[in-house]
Amino acid sequence: MIRLQKTEWAVLSLILVYSFIPAFGGLIRVLELVGGPQIAPVNPRALLAPTPIIVHILSSFLFCIVGAVQFLPSIRRQHPTTHRINGRVIAVAGCVSALSGLWMAHFYVFSEALQGPALYWVRIVLGTAMIGLIVCAVVAIRARDIFQHSASMLRAYAIGQGASTQAVVGIAWIITVGSEAMGPLRDGLMIFAWVLNLLVAELLIRSMLRPAIGLRSSSSLPPTPRSTLRRET
Repeated sequence: MIRLQKTEWAVLSLILVYSFIPAFGGLIRVLELVGGPQIAPVNPRALLAPTPIIVHILSSFLFCIVGAVQFLPSIRRQHPTTHRINGRVIAVAGCVSALSGLWMAHFYVFSEALQGPALYWVRIVLGTAMIGLIVCAVVAIRARDIFQHSASMLRAYAIGQGASTQAVVGIAWIITVGSEAMGPLRDGLMIFAWVLNLLVAELLIRSMLRPAIGLRSSSSLPPTPRSTLRRET
């Protein structure tokens, strides 16, 4: 039985709620593409080439939802085998999500209102970086480098959760201004969402991960023999 602390339940609930809009909307789109009723607005790209979108949605769902559980310390302590299995699943899912995102950014035809040059290149750079970070995390954990593993996965997760922050920023803009952002403004808001996620990830790495590593390394130092202390005094 898994026993989570109250703070862990709060963190998990927050991430799940935060991921709700893109996750739920994505699953609706998948149901439509496999023959379900039309609920969301028609996406001509999805009708012409639905496979990359389906693959991207399902892999992103796994990466973001299952990935949230990986950051809970109680899971790692109480069920290390589950943590390792989930880790392999989200590593594959994250790479598939990034690769399918790269494919769509490059091969789908977008109007200038939906993707300008700046957004295109940011998607290419961040998608490639996400794959590199996941590979780095896998290499680090095989070398027993816990800090590098955790930091790399947190940065990759911040990139993968870009759609959630973009949804929040987009909704906030509509509420504030009264209309949806389009063109360069839309590109800027989407890029800002990724920058915000990565800034939060860096703050978490420096405030939560690095001090813990420092304390563990200092506490693991061998005790100084008393005879040595006597000689020095």
